[in-house]
Amino acid sequence: QVHLVESGGGLVQAGGSLRLSCAASGRTFSSYNMGWFRQAPGKEREFVTTISRNGITYYADSVKGRFTISRENAKNTVYLQMNSLQPEDTAVYYCAADSRLGSPPPRRPNSYDYWGQGTQVTVSS
Repeated sequence: QVHLVESGGGLVQAGGSLRLSCAASGRTFSSYNMGWFRQAPGKEREFVTTISRNGITYYADSVKGRFTISRENAKNTVYLQMNSLQPEDTAVYYCAADSRLGSPPPRRPNSYDYWGQGTQVTVSS
């Protein structure tokens, strides 16, 4: 069982930055693919970014060049640095873990088996 806890959300003006953190329990964090998703009111949960166990990253086109995912295995933590935030980035952001060994980092929500509770990010114009 893996427990994920996100933090770092908040209210920021357009053009600003936030850094989200996701702390994971368990001794096998380094073997997981980790992802960030977001869900705005009335919309489906959407892929933001993912990082593999060996540091390969993928990004949604909408955040490429503005967001950066990273991980610190010694602290069982994955980060999402968000720069140049825009009102359309407003959503609840979720951290997720894919515990399947040997799989490439997935982009579909149903490929992840553990989820955090989410943290709200609000960008004002």
